[in-house]
Amino acid sequence: MTVSKMARNLIGSEIIKVAGEVNAMIARGEQICNLTIGDFDPSIYPIPQGLKAGITKAYNDGHTNYPPANGVAVLRKAVAEFTADKLGLFYPENDILVAGGSRPLIYATYLALVDPGDKVVFPTPSWNNNHYCHLSGATPVMVETRAENNFMPTAAEIAPHLKGATMLALCSPLNPTGTMFSKKDLQEICDLVLEENKRRSEGEKPLYILYDHIYWMLTFGNAEHFDPVNLRPELREYVIYIDGISKSFAATGVRVGYAYGPAIVMDKMKSILGHVGAWAPKAEQIATAGYLKQTDQVYGFMHELKHRIQKSLDVLYHGFKELKSDGFAVDAIEPMGAIYLSVKMDLAGRTTPDGQVLHTSKDITFYILSEAKLAVVPFSAFGSAPDLNWFRLSVGGASLEEIQSSLGRLRTALEKLK
Repeated sequence: MTVSKMARNLIGSEIIKVAGEVNAMIARGEQICNLTIGDFDPSIYPIPQGLKAGITKAYNDGHTNYPPANGVAVLRKAVAEFTADKLGLFYPENDILVAGGSRPLIYATYLALVDPGDKVVFPTPSWNNNHYCHLSGATPVMVETRAENNFMPTAAEIAPHLKGATMLALCSPLNPTGTMFSKKDLQEICDLVLEENKRRSEGEKPLYILYDHIYWMLTFGNAEHFDPVNLRPELREYVIYIDGISKSFAATGVRVGYAYGPAIVMDKMKSILGHVGAWAPKAEQIATAGYLKQTDQVYGFMHELKHRIQKSLDVLYHGFKELKSDGFAVDAIEPMGAIYLSVKMDLAGRTTPDGQVLHTSKDITFYILSEAKLAVVPFSAFGSAPDLNWFRLSVGGASLEEIQSSLGRLRTALEKLK
C-alpha cells in the first residue's frame, strides 16, 4: 500500500522518541527526572480551582454539544476583554478564533497563508515549524541563531531571507529556550517586515508574521514581554497571534487555545478548522470564559505558579553554573520566561565508562539519561544541527525535589567521562 509523499516523508517527533525511552525506564522501576515534555504534572501543578469548578458546572449544565466553529461567543468576548486589558491589543470578538489548543491554530495559519513552495522563515531552534512546513508544502528557510543572543533571532540574521517570503514565524517567550525578544531586536525585525511589504507590488502576497506568544504570562524577574503590533501598529494587518490557556494556567489537557489577527485571515482559518473539526470542547470554553473574568483569581493563581516554576528553573540554572565553575564543560542561560532552561553540555569527543565516544547531542542525551537518570531534549529536536550541544530542560513535569537530586547524579555522570 502506498501512502502520500507527505506522509511517507513525515519525520516523527524526537521529543516523543526520547520520552518513549524514558517511559520504558520508568516501567522498569527506574527513578527518572523527566525534563523532556513541555507539559505539567497535574499532581504538582493542578489547574486553577476556579477553572476546574467551572468545567464541572458547564458539563452539569449540559454544554456537551458542538460549539460554534469559531468558538462560543462568551469566550471570544472574554478573550477580547482579557487581551485588551492585559496586553493592550484590541481585537473585536469576531476576529478571535478558538480551537483545541494552539497547535490547530498554528497549522491553520500555515494553510490559510502558505501555498506549496512558498517560503516560510523561522529561527532555529524553534518548536515544530519544520514539521508545519512539511505538512503545508512550504519551503522552510531556517535561520540559525546564537547563544550570544540567547538563541533569539536578530534583524541582521533574518534580513537576507525575507525577499519573496510569505511568512515569518516567531515565538516569545521561546520554546525551547525559555528566552525572549528584547524590545530593540523585535522592533528592528518589525521594521524589516514593514519595509519588505512596502517594496511588494500590488497583487503580490504580503509578508505575514506568525507570532506565538502563548507563554507571555510566564515571565520572570525584570524580563518584559513585547509583541509586534504594540511596537509597530502599522503591522496590525500582517500579524497573526497564537495564544491560549494551556501554559499560563497549567491547563495543557483542557485544550483551549485562541488566535487573533486580521479579519480576512481569521475568517479563512475558521473555515479550515471548521472542516477539520478542531474545536475546543464546549464545556471547557464556557468555563474558560468565566475564569478569565475573575481577575483576582487569575492573578492569585499566576503569582503562585510563576513563583514555583521560577524556583525550579533557578535551582537548575544555579546548579549548572556551579558545575561550570567546578570545571565541567556545561553552561546555562538565565531563564526569562516559559517553563524551559537552555543548557550546554559540551561533551562531544568524551568517552563513557563502557568505551563509547560521544559524537552528537543525541549521544549526549542518552548518556545523561542512562547515567544521571536525567531526561533532556537536544536542540536538534527543534531544527538545530546535531553537533550543537545545547539542550532544553522543561520543569513542568518534575518536582523541585526531583530536580535537586538530579544535579548530584549529573555531577557523578560527568565525572565518569574521560
